[in-house]
Amino acid sequence: MKNENPVVWFEIYTDDLARAKTFYENVFKFTMSEIPMPDTGENMQMLFFPGDMDSKNRATGALVQMEGFKAGNNSTVVYFMSEDCSIEQGRVEKAGGKIVKPKMSIGEYGFIVLASDTEGNMIGIHSMK
Repeated sequence: MKNENPVVWFEIYTDDLARAKTFYENVFKFTMSEIPMPDTGENMQMLFFPGDMDSKNRATGALVQMEGFKAGNNSTVVYFMSEDCSIEQGRVEKAGGKIVKPKMSIGEYGFIVLASDTEGNMIGIHSMK
């Protein structure tokens, strides 16, 4: 494998898709989109984060509500990019989430915030300032 970003897709599972959509749109100030799903026989709904499927080595993903997949039961943390993660930190609780670790330095690699969304999933927010 080339020395490139190996992550191309992520899914954040939800118990309440509308509630999760409101959280992410309010914290990050973007609009999520619904794309009709193919009929696979699964009871699944997805809302997509902004992204370009043709972008090489840049990950995007979706909120997913699917039978048998409970929210908050994983140990993977997805980090969202930010200009200054304290801005999104200030929006998390207003959007129904919780701050797990407020903005903290990670040395020369910038700063991070750890938060819990409305579904109990841990997410990270990263910035260089």
